[in-house]
Amino acid sequence: MKQVSRAVDLGPTGPLSKPWTGKAIPSIGRLFFVDSSGQDTWCTASVVTSGNHSVIMTAAHCARLGSSPVNTYSDIVFVPGYVKGKTPYGRYAVKATMTPRSWAEDTVNDVAAMVVATPAYGKRLTDAVGAQNVAFGRSAGERVTAFGYPATTPQRGEELLYCAGTSQRAPEGEDRVPCDLGGGASGGPWLAGFDSATGKGTVVSVNSHGEGHGGGTPMYGPTFDNTARAVYDAAQRG
Repeated sequence: MKQVSRAVDLGPTGPLSKPWTGKAIPSIGRLFFVDSSGQDTWCTASVVTSGNHSVIMTAAHCARLGSSPVNTYSDIVFVPGYVKGKTPYGRYAVKATMTPRSWAEDTVNDVAAMVVATPAYGKRLTDAVGAQNVAFGRSAGERVTAFGYPATTPQRGEELLYCAGTSQRAPEGEDRVPCDLGGGASGGPWLAGFDSATGKGTVVSVNSHGEGHGGGTPMYGPTFDNTARAVYDAAQRG
């Protein structure tokens, strides 16, 4: 965890990305893993309400390589409330990942749900850090706040950043929002109805990709439709 931030620098943090300085949000955290190339890296994820009290939502490309069913990532660990090298709520190993078949085969529907193990020393994840609500089938046009741990300078993944704006429907089963969070913020939640006083909202999508190969505004996220619901339901039964 200490070394991976030093290994990636995606350039200056964009003007729309602001450090989160409000109430701590322990239900949002950094997701560390080893990718299909054997490289240590990270994404962002959020804890959501679930029947098993152990589900996080993120992007499918944070779980496995698209259009490559056998390339599931390994050693996935979720650190809720991560900030500047500190893990105030512990670490939770991921024991199961759920992604759409359309992602594994065709790189479509960039959403994943993961089930974390309960550490021997602690409580189930939701009981320990709380959870965000999650909704499916919502229409675009809501004001959302997108969070993430981008690998941009100077934060380099060590601080939680956010963008806020009104979502719009985009082609190919996606929504978009004005946001320039860089890589590393992938999988971070789009919270509708976000209340800065409580740190709570409703997850209606996750950060997937920016505009074009190099990223940049706007940020796109998968529409939370029946496919996303099925992934979530499979995880909460896990």
